[in-house]
Amino acid sequence: MRSQPPRPVVVAAGWLAAALVATLAGLGGIRLVGDSLTGTQGGVLSPDEVTRQLAAATPPASGAPPSPSPSVSPPVSGARPARAVFPSPGGTVTVHCEPGGQAYLDSWAPAPGYRVKDYDRGPDDDVEVRFEGSGGRYEFRFSCAGGVPRREQHGGDDD
Repeated sequence: MRSQPPRPVVVAAGWLAAALVATLAGLGGIRLVGDSLTGTQGGVLSPDEVTRQLAAATPPASGAPPSPSPSVSPPVSGARPARAVFPSPGGTVTVHCEPGGQAYLDSWAPAPGYRVKDYDRGPDDDVEVRFEGSGGRYEFRFSCAGGVPRREQHGGDDD
């Protein structure tokens, strides 16, 4: 007569096998989906784009608030469309224009002490983002004119 393993050992082995299968299936699913779950929001930036965005987000040494004018990178034939970085005390927004004059929010980053309360990423005729924090509210709406992003409206505490 052959002895059978105790029932708790069989149950534990079954649970372990099910957990292993579920883990492998989850990892396979994540690998299939790829960047939409594990990638950075707004895609990967080139070193030049990172440098421009950091320069735009860094406040002047004098302690004055950053300039509200955007920095725009012109489109290069066959390359990505023009991008504009719009800094504010509430956060920084990067926008580009897609074919047909549609605006698209590439990225947005709230300043320390702020959070993103609402946004419409687009692509659309106009896109928007709102930062709220202890220092107030900063609301932005963007559109495209001649293939270049522009801020249509700025609402908030520093109007």
